[in-house]
Amino acid sequence: MDNLEKLNGIGPKTKEQFQKIGINTIEDLLYYYPRKYQVIKKSDIKNITENDKIIIDGKIDSQPIIIPIKHKAKKMIIFRLATENRLLNISIFNQVYLCQKLKIGMNITIIGKYSKQNNTVNASEIRLGLLPPQPKIEAIYPATSELTQKTITKFINLALKTDVQVIDYIPKQLIKKYKFPEKRWSINEIHHPTTSISYKKALQRLKYEELFNYLYRIQNIKQKRMQEEQGEAKKVNLEKVSKFIKTLPFTLTEDQIKTIDEIAKDIQSNIRMNRLVQGDVGSGKTIVAFIASYMNYLSKYQSALMVPTEILATQHYQNAIELFKKTNMKIALLTSNVPKKEKNKIYSKIESGEIDFVIGTQSLIQENVKFHKLGLIITDEQHRFGVHQREELKNKGISPDVLSMSATPIPRTYALTIYGDMDVSNIKTKPAGRKKVITYSKTMNEIPEVLSLMKKEIDLGHQIYVIAPAIENDEDSELKTIKSLEEKMNLALGKIAKNAAVHGKLSPEEKKKTMDDFEKNKIKILISTTVIEVGVNVPNASTIVIFHANYFGLSTLHQLRGRVGRGDIQSYCILLSNEAQERLKILEKEHDGFKVSEYDFQTRGEGDLFGYRQSGEANFKLADIRKDFELLLRVKEDIEKLTKN
Repeated sequence: MDNLEKLNGIGPKTKEQFQKIGINTIEDLLYYYPRKYQVIKKSDIKNITENDKIIIDGKIDSQPIIIPIKHKAKKMIIFRLATENRLLNISIFNQVYLCQKLKIGMNITIIGKYSKQNNTVNASEIRLGLLPPQPKIEAIYPATSELTQKTITKFINLALKTDVQVIDYIPKQLIKKYKFPEKRWSINEIHHPTTSISYKKALQRLKYEELFNYLYRIQNIKQKRMQEEQGEAKKVNLEKVSKFIKTLPFTLTEDQIKTIDEIAKDIQSNIRMNRLVQGDVGSGKTIVAFIASYMNYLSKYQSALMVPTEILATQHYQNAIELFKKTNMKIALLTSNVPKKEKNKIYSKIESGEIDFVIGTQSLIQENVKFHKLGLIITDEQHRFGVHQREELKNKGISPDVLSMSATPIPRTYALTIYGDMDVSNIKTKPAGRKKVITYSKTMNEIPEVLSLMKKEIDLGHQIYVIAPAIENDEDSELKTIKSLEEKMNLALGKIAKNAAVHGKLSPEEKKKTMDDFEKNKIKILISTTVIEVGVNVPNASTIVIFHANYFGLSTLHQLRGRVGRGDIQSYCILLSNEAQERLKILEKEHDGFKVSEYDFQTRGEGDLFGYRQSGEANFKLADIRKDFELLLRVKEDIEKLTKN
């Protein structure tokens, strides 16, 4: 490694400042790429208009003077500049030291914005000397208060002149295949572009290498898991599984059957299962997970299902009890709301092996939970749990199989990066008899129409969700709160429909009581935050009204929409916002969650889409998996061919 001190001018203080931004070696400097570029060429001042960016040069025509600005701790330098064909006034803030350098008759270059008032250029930068005769492309780097643009540029240019070795990670056969330029040349080109064509060649080459490095690591992790993570090859009585499936009160879809077959092969294999089942809202992932737990039970192993909310855990528990009532499978619910005495009994039964299937929240990863023979771990809405939480649950058993579920369909471009070491099953087909949810995007001015639709549905005996994006208002916030929506619903529909609210600030007991009453149709309108986004299943709920829908991502709105349309009645989703939102209209015509998430992914980015950063996620310097998804797929294909040979 070549230390930074080898560069002339870098002492302990500058080294420390570079280390703060992750630059420890000369090689790191080479990889500190520009965030953007500016073209330095003389502006045509004959045609400039108000606030135009302007680059001009000329001679200083008057002695620069410092003027204090009233009521502000700022100072401004002003002087005149004589250009080729006109005289301009120049002003620049807070660079008083320039006064001693700038003299009448000196040639300088000004970069700034033009203001017609007083014929002035408000300068952002003053350079000594005239502009070069030919246009020049200059790199702009991410700077800090301690490391200026000028300082960073200086040391990067020094680093480019050294003979420090850079490792080329792309295999020679792929360099030859794509006729990639040399890596060192590409790095120089990124810092100092010569032409747009050569810049694009360099950029494509370096992006490819970034994606190659990341996906190759993912591929290695997957292969290592298959080689080292030996699981228990369980003996599953497939005949009993088949008989159980025939007793279900509904017919499984083709995708569900295919996924169950894939899980059965995984469970019977001696390689530890690490499978993600992702599917649209209402596609029937839960029954697939339950059947997986039944396979595991038949193999004489315990299963654990961890979910993000107590509401969902309770619902899964009730469904499992009903589903497995004709089997001898013993099921338990473990959440923070379970009384301590009851908890201790459950702990004891889990440890002794009396309980075959435990469903719960993060309570499952508590130290007191010790399994007798844990063979299968299921996480529902797995992206809501941190990596460490999932690992803690995995460590409760000896190489248990892992099945993850997500109702947030992840575009395959993104799934390649965050789930590259997992096998993925997609459930796209929905159970027969489900009608598409009719979706409307409305403005707040159209609330009378919305209330009319709500009244009609209540008259038909149906129930309604009303969603607010916040519990309490900030002082300046316009968001509708739970409290204000309760008041409005009481005022508009209180005489014909009882309403109640559920949100994160209620106690578990209060939440459970409200949800139970809603499920029993004692409550007609449930006012909520996104706490009901996942898993809540009330087939009689026909309408969901989402206030300030523009504050949500499309994928979240699609998730919320999935709370209705879960029976055979026609259902509706109303997206309310202050102004007409073109983005929301996509949901009026698109009902495929995979397509919705792909659009959300392309327009909002992965951070916005999923609301979290995956541990170990790639931190690309140049590549962008939204814009470069075609390149990403090509790299993946190349790696697969390489590793097969």
